[in-house]
Amino acid sequence: MTAQNRAPIAEALKQFEKAKIVPFDVPGHKRGKGNLELADFFGKKAVSLDVNAMKPLDNVTHPVSIIKEAELLAAEAFQAKHAFFMVNGTTSAVQNMIYATIRAGEKIILPRNVHKSVINALVLGGGVPVYVETPVLKELEIAAGMTLAGVKQAIREHPDAKAVFVNNPTYYGICSDVMGIAQLAHQAGMKVLVDEAHGAHLYFGKTLPVNAMLAGADMAAVSMHKSGGSLTQSSFLLIGEGMDSEYMRQIINLTQTTSASYLLMASLDIARKNLALKGAKIFERVALLAQYARDEINSIGDYYAYATELIDRSGVYDFDVTKLSVKTTDLGLTGVEVYDMLRDEYDIQIEFGDTANILAYISVGDREQDIERLVGALSEIRRRFKRDKKELLPYQEIVPQVILSPQQAFYADKEKTVLAASTGRISGEMVMCYPPGIPIVAPGERITSDIVSYIEYAKFKGCSLMGTEDATVGSILTISENEGRCH
Repeated sequence: MTAQNRAPIAEALKQFEKAKIVPFDVPGHKRGKGNLELADFFGKKAVSLDVNAMKPLDNVTHPVSIIKEAELLAAEAFQAKHAFFMVNGTTSAVQNMIYATIRAGEKIILPRNVHKSVINALVLGGGVPVYVETPVLKELEIAAGMTLAGVKQAIREHPDAKAVFVNNPTYYGICSDVMGIAQLAHQAGMKVLVDEAHGAHLYFGKTLPVNAMLAGADMAAVSMHKSGGSLTQSSFLLIGEGMDSEYMRQIINLTQTTSASYLLMASLDIARKNLALKGAKIFERVALLAQYARDEINSIGDYYAYATELIDRSGVYDFDVTKLSVKTTDLGLTGVEVYDMLRDEYDIQIEFGDTANILAYISVGDREQDIERLVGALSEIRRRFKRDKKELLPYQEIVPQVILSPQQAFYADKEKTVLAASTGRISGEMVMCYPPGIPIVAPGERITSDIVSYIEYAKFKGCSLMGTEDATVGSILTISENEGRCH
């Protein structure tokens, strides 16, 4: 056992600072002396530690000393064969999992409610998606997870697929049976890739859903800056015993910067140390805070903060009780409207609001008084703004119709089409509400009247729509039918 109370990168930076090295290397601000406003804004300490790779500080592209030691400590903490420090965000970790397993023209089995980073990886790498239908929890207006039956059917119909991709958990806290899916996939000779952007805490909380490594996954992208407490844009890519760590590093080095931020890497190092030593206690408290919030919110009336009562419904194998997901439509308000009211009227910034729900992210830094302020604001919103539900669009399930692969569609000749006239055309770009960043329509999918209605409704209600060349999403790029079909 190595000592989890170490933070090798942070320790090396402290030693470096004491040495008072004269910099004739990059970055050009020279420890902040070249721009005093920069140093004042971020703090002299932070700017003095914004350094470049050098022998005493190792190099993330080919670590041999302190970064290598930090990787070993992270791997041990997360029960992985190896852990890679990722400074291009969890987006990069997700995409590198796909690049390592899927070549152009090869299939990957996945749910449709994946993050946009997955679709973008298929655009760049040429992979072909095989979507598993995820059951819809209609009363909450959200997709659940993949069922074992659905995965089994996809494997049976597409035995040539190379991998199965799983969200664990979803943005809303819903978990699929990752262990069962891993067993099915491995029996078919397929790799298992897990997006744990919202699951860093699963490795440390004692009563939380199973994490990807324990479930037998081959790789997992873990967003430490979300529930783990590191700086924004810092993540880990974990691999299991069935993966070649040196090959994986080669894949990562294709896209990750050669000028990795030591601030980000040190934050990962320190956050890992904190969770390894205190994580069980931290997330026990987070779960208690989330449950306290659910109880208080549900007592207000018209809100529904859901949790483990969803377990055993189709597509809900488990639920992450640290997630505070709340349905708002019984107030006659969409989630995005409540999201805006919390920020504009009460100076409370939550994670996101969609057309039916809000998510308030509760993690290591929250306090009971913060929860009480949120609950009080939600109570006030109900009193002040509740209205008739008839203004809300009845929930419509959108089933994707994949005509072309994402890569074929993205690089095909396209034309600008007015959104209202795009029904029946094939999308050449992506449209999504962000957050959560799950595409409403992706490149290569047929645009239906339901999709157009949903996009127009989301625009009307104030969702932050993006992905299109047209910033107003008044038009969408489409391609012609004669571009060929995806096989």
